[in-house]
Amino acid sequence: MEKTKIPFHLALLPFLVLIVLLALNVFLFADNSSYGYNQIALLLSGLIVAGIGVKYGFSWKEIQNGIVENISTSMKAILILLFIGALAGTWLISGIVPAMIYYGLDLLSPEFFLFASCIICALISLSTGSSWSTIGTVGIALLAIGKVLGFPEGWIAGAVISGAYFGDKMSPLSDTTNLAPAMAGTDLFTHIRYMLYTTLPSIGISLIIFLVYGFTQDYSGQVEGLEAVQTAITQNFKIHIGLFIIPLFTIALIIKKVDALLALFLGSLAGGVSAVFFQPELMTRLASHSTNAFLAQYEMIVESMANGVKIPSENKIVAELLSSSGMAGMLNTVWLILSAMFFSGTLEATGILKQISEKILSVVKSRFGLVFSTVSSCVFFNITASDQYLAIIVPGKMFSKAYQDKGLAPENLSRSLEDSGTVTSVLVPWNTCGAAQANILGVATILYLPYCFFNWISPLMTLTFALFKIKIRELKETKNAKDNSL
Repeated sequence: MEKTKIPFHLALLPFLVLIVLLALNVFLFADNSSYGYNQIALLLSGLIVAGIGVKYGFSWKEIQNGIVENISTSMKAILILLFIGALAGTWLISGIVPAMIYYGLDLLSPEFFLFASCIICALISLSTGSSWSTIGTVGIALLAIGKVLGFPEGWIAGAVISGAYFGDKMSPLSDTTNLAPAMAGTDLFTHIRYMLYTTLPSIGISLIIFLVYGFTQDYSGQVEGLEAVQTAITQNFKIHIGLFIIPLFTIALIIKKVDALLALFLGSLAGGVSAVFFQPELMTRLASHSTNAFLAQYEMIVESMANGVKIPSENKIVAELLSSSGMAGMLNTVWLILSAMFFSGTLEATGILKQISEKILSVVKSRFGLVFSTVSSCVFFNITASDQYLAIIVPGKMFSKAYQDKGLAPENLSRSLEDSGTVTSVLVPWNTCGAAQANILGVATILYLPYCFFNWISPLMTLTFALFKIKIRELKETKNAKDNSL
């Protein structure tokens, strides 16, 4: 059967169905909508896409190959997610996370907590180039500290994610920071310097909001509660500064450009070894084979990596804080990512994504319209393709020539890609980033979304700069700059 172009109204049908199903799931299942229900919505919408594709000449084999190829692009993200689950388990049983909580309660003033959390995550992510690693290590501990201090989970997660994505966006070690200029046709450090104009105001506004909120809360009567948490921690763990060797080791590996998969896996194994040396009594107490020290230690290391661990405590807050779900706790998110990749794979294989991209490009008339279309496309692909890399690559390829035709330097495009593609990915519940961070932190995307100020201020800042023609570099300016450097 000969392939024919899918009518535009039919190309939009799967998106309409998906929106209706997702809204219905939220109405019926609320925060639990991502535990299987949204996955079914994505799969059903993907089948509708496949049915439309077959009707217009695409074979099921072509569509299936597109699905498999699309899923393969998410495999590294899935493995990182699993390794973060393992790391969280061993860092808990070794006392690393409890030590972070213990000392954090001493050092972080409640008034400055959200402000400081954002800065801490920004610095670590800037050093490592990885928002996922930052959130999966320090972010988990900061969330626990913030809960003890009485902050709502959404605010804490918002501060952690805002800082982590600022660092990821600005770090020369970040994959997206390298990808955006490559797609736009500019160099890495020109891209980073040009991003400063929109990124610094965005993070500055975010920090002010976190600081103001911190100083408007009432913290009276919390001292006893904090002391009770610290006491409960010391009853279960041997807490000392030496426990921070493993986090520093893991961060050093990432800074040295060791692949994130390997760095996280080595960090989780090092956490297990640390538990043997620093928490042997706890491991023996929790193990079922407690009569044999070697078997008890091996059992608890493997158990903490695979299924997580729960430290019993009479203090309910501590019992909640000192628990992890290991790799097994990440499986629902893996399911969500695979379902999202199934849907986006059918869209790519049938050419629907390309068709919608061309439609968007056809209505662009002005320079502001071009930037607005870039931002909108990045957000659109984060929602539909469910992957931040595709949200950078597809609009990057699509708009590259259009920016040249409008006389705009490529760094305008690369900045717009990062200001919208990278940072908004974490705001979509079924996107690989949104699903991962919600699972890692244990906070639903819809709960933290309003407080990720940096992530939604960034695209608005880019649009503001474009609207008022602030720091919009033209091609002739770039050429003159290059000529002067010769």
